[in-house]
Amino acid sequence: MPARELARRMRRKDVSAREVLAAHLRQIARVNPQVNAMVTLVAEEARKAAARADEEAAHGRFLGPLHGLPIAHKDLQDTKGIRTTYGSPLFRDHVPDRDTLLIERIRQAGAVTLGKTNTPEFGAGSQTFNPVFGATLNPYDLTKTCGGSSGGAAVALACGMLPIADGSDTGGSLRNPAAFCNVVGFRTSPGRVPRVPTSSAWNTISVLGPMARDVADAALLLSAIAGPDARAPLAIPEPGARFAHPLDRDFKGVRVAWFQDLGGLPFDRRVREAVNAQQRAFTALGCIVEQAEPDFREADRVFKVLRALSFHGQHADKVQRHRAKIKATVIEEVERGARLTGPDITAAETQRSRLYARFAEFMARYEFFVLPTTQAPPFDVNQPYLTEIEGVPLEGYIDWMRSCYYITVTGHPAISVPAGFTAEGLPVGLQIVGRRQDDFGVLQMAYAFERTQGPARRWPAVANP
Repeated sequence: MPARELARRMRRKDVSAREVLAAHLRQIARVNPQVNAMVTLVAEEARKAAARADEEAAHGRFLGPLHGLPIAHKDLQDTKGIRTTYGSPLFRDHVPDRDTLLIERIRQAGAVTLGKTNTPEFGAGSQTFNPVFGATLNPYDLTKTCGGSSGGAAVALACGMLPIADGSDTGGSLRNPAAFCNVVGFRTSPGRVPRVPTSSAWNTISVLGPMARDVADAALLLSAIAGPDARAPLAIPEPGARFAHPLDRDFKGVRVAWFQDLGGLPFDRRVREAVNAQQRAFTALGCIVEQAEPDFREADRVFKVLRALSFHGQHADKVQRHRAKIKATVIEEVERGARLTGPDITAAETQRSRLYARFAEFMARYEFFVLPTTQAPPFDVNQPYLTEIEGVPLEGYIDWMRSCYYITVTGHPAISVPAGFTAEGLPVGLQIVGRRQDDFGVLQMAYAFERTQGPARRWPAVANP
């Protein structure tokens, strides 16, 4: 049942928050041992929160737009009194004494926290495994990866263990697992959901955002977590309530650009075929669809410089003190960051400025840009990352994610929505990119596209009774 329908039924008192919680706890107990998505469970605390929600409802008081809805938080987000490991053995038993702003807002909106969802070590890479909890498995094929770094959240949603979930995205960490697990992941505009606290307040490549099984539920969660905060210098002034408005819109005559190859990137033919088959859906909406794409020259270098700089700022001290307990790709990023010079960083910022100008000019003609979320479908869970696509070798551990992180460096909002399956039954995601800070427009287009797909939904067999 959609989160918004659960919320409506609780407000009508057709069902209680305790009943909703109990149903999700039963699903977690039945399914989670097979997929390893939920890594910390606080069932007793959740039962107390659900009881409080029901007590308030009995007196006609509702706690907010997420009243009584179960949720779990990505294990990179600090949660007061709940273990937060960041997927690292260094923090195996770490229990924060405060919530991040994201968690505060979710609690204040009335949601019931169930626990934490799995993530790669320090969120590095789009394959969810770590030495603390192990790997999270794709529910559509337990031999495949669920993506990452919000992989636990995506799997919990796909399996009906949660109705909504939060996540974060640097190089695709909301979008990639959404594509791999047949759910929705929304990379919001920088500043849409303020990151507080943070040691990098001016960082625009890392954002927070919602995940859900459908677009309207993602909008519901966003309505609770978006909005300005004086402690966040990049915060967008628009209140979160904007995203509680209806998503219906007429798209007749709207110009949509359809991807080609992003300057020569390899795409698995199964992904390309599944996404291209959806072009007719946009045409059916009345859109003017043209094959065109912006010039992404320099995007790869820009992202890798900014990412390395960010990793160095966050983790250099840990690598220096605990090198043997940190995975190789994190060390690799930190050391790359240490080698950066002033001219390196200046060049990257200059190149990013040129890229943004080109992208803005392109988006002045097209309101939306559509492309595959990922360049390949889910791969073997025992393989840390892809090393080739369609016979084209890939140099680094994140090179298979370029269809996501090229969009990251533009600073524009982008959402991944389900776009079908390969012949093997593996999910494929379609990515919709909007104009600068037009998060609501992206949700509207994604909602319209989703409705063209009809009511049928292919659930993973592991989630069925």
